[in-house]
Amino acid sequence: MFTVRKEQQRPKTSLLLLLPILLFLFIACLPLLYILLRAQEVGFKNALSLIFRDRVYELLRHTLLLDFTVTGASMIIGVTTAWCIERTNLWGKRMWNVLITIPFAVPAFISSYSWVSLSPMFEGFFGAFLVLTLYSYPLVHLPVAASLRGMNGSLEEVSHSLGYGRWQTFWRVIFPQLRPALFGGALLIALHTLAEFGALSLLRYDTFTTAIFDQYTMAFNGASAAMLTTVLLFLCLIFISLELYSRGKARYVSVGSGVARPQKPQSLGVFTPFALLGFALLTVLAVGIPLGRLVYWLLRGSSAQFPLTELLTNLGTTLAYGLGGALATLLIALPLVMLSIRARGTLSLLLERVPYFIHSLPGLVIGLTLVFFAVRYVPVLYQTSIVLIIAYVLLYVPLAQSSVRASYEQAPKRIEEVARSLGKGPLAVFFTVTLPLIIPGIGAGMALVTLKVMTELTATLLLRPTGVDTLAIQVWQHTANSEFAAAAPYAALLILISSVPVYVLTMRSFSSKRRGNL
Repeated sequence: MFTVRKEQQRPKTSLLLLLPILLFLFIACLPLLYILLRAQEVGFKNALSLIFRDRVYELLRHTLLLDFTVTGASMIIGVTTAWCIERTNLWGKRMWNVLITIPFAVPAFISSYSWVSLSPMFEGFFGAFLVLTLYSYPLVHLPVAASLRGMNGSLEEVSHSLGYGRWQTFWRVIFPQLRPALFGGALLIALHTLAEFGALSLLRYDTFTTAIFDQYTMAFNGASAAMLTTVLLFLCLIFISLELYSRGKARYVSVGSGVARPQKPQSLGVFTPFALLGFALLTVLAVGIPLGRLVYWLLRGSSAQFPLTELLTNLGTTLAYGLGGALATLLIALPLVMLSIRARGTLSLLLERVPYFIHSLPGLVIGLTLVFFAVRYVPVLYQTSIVLIIAYVLLYVPLAQSSVRASYEQAPKRIEEVARSLGKGPLAVFFTVTLPLIIPGIGAGMALVTLKVMTELTATLLLRPTGVDTLAIQVWQHTANSEFAAAAPYAALLILISSVPVYVLTMRSFSSKRRGNL
């Protein structure tokens, strides 16, 4: 009797998972179809000549240099800060946990204009490396800290009882459990760096994304831009493959927060002053300099104005798009993660990787794609918020996936099976058993996507309804004209509202006893 009931319910579960996934896949195919259509215009020989030229090699060198250095530095900083906060006796953990996460609330293009307005010496590779690293490392710190917090400490106790030291225990026991969070965050950073435009444009550092923008908007050469985009997609495939290889096939789950005894923090000893100095320096560079420059322009800039009505209107629009885009993104990301973990296989693995592939596309390409298909086939949706929300989903599903996956990996399947054996249906099991276990990951995904949507530029510029502006657009329009003081009020308000969810989530996760991702 039990077997028959289980087989009858399984198709319902699969259908609930597959419907949003199939809808997303249909929409995700549109950018690739658009690129192929534009590339086809020039023919095969001309396409090859556009790809294999000196300018492309130069862009490839610039892009890879920036991508690898930013990702590597972010991984080192993120793991170090997470370890110090979660596993040592560092003084002021709560304060540092907030301060080193706040940089993610400072948009990269705002940091860029802060550093450039400080000195032109920050233009070029060094400035790009500095700004993007300081902006990106929280994408590693957050999931790694959550994984450290969610680990079963009894495994480490067993390792120590077998005679392994701290370093051996770290590499044999702790690091394998960190791999999904660490390399998932690293993949997001690598893909974000590939697609970054606003900060690199202000810092005058050419990559494939800035070149694509120039080809579309200045040279009006859609075919050449499409060819550059195909190279960008090829790089994305390489990064995705590296992340899959580094993740491995092993699974690490926790059976509950009450199983293991609380772990005793490790003493930093003589390294305490160096750790505090490092945290202070990181805070000054990532938060102090950008905020300090904003205060300077607010107080000293001759073009600084405070149009209250316009500020409040832009604030409301920014919040509405941020929350709406994050909710829609999570509704797609959750089924993708559930399918990839609970129904492991080649197909589910490929489906989970598709969003990362699309994430490497610049917002400009996503925006032009949706404009092209909306105008030709669904004109009633052109310049509506629906199309803009679709763009946010295409751009930021991986952010939600990374956060939710880290929690779902540690949610044991056996608990769900026990609930099903007690007569609960799939939906009841999800809402009463699975959802409470992955709530921290869902909260983190909601926060991360909301922050990214509120600071998104290129797709919003192309797709927003006529007369609708966000805080990010106002900042960009003023900074593009070197009106730093005029941009300051909008930038300050954008940082303020972005800091609130970051603060709430970091403090909540710091004190929470639940297992899972932040």
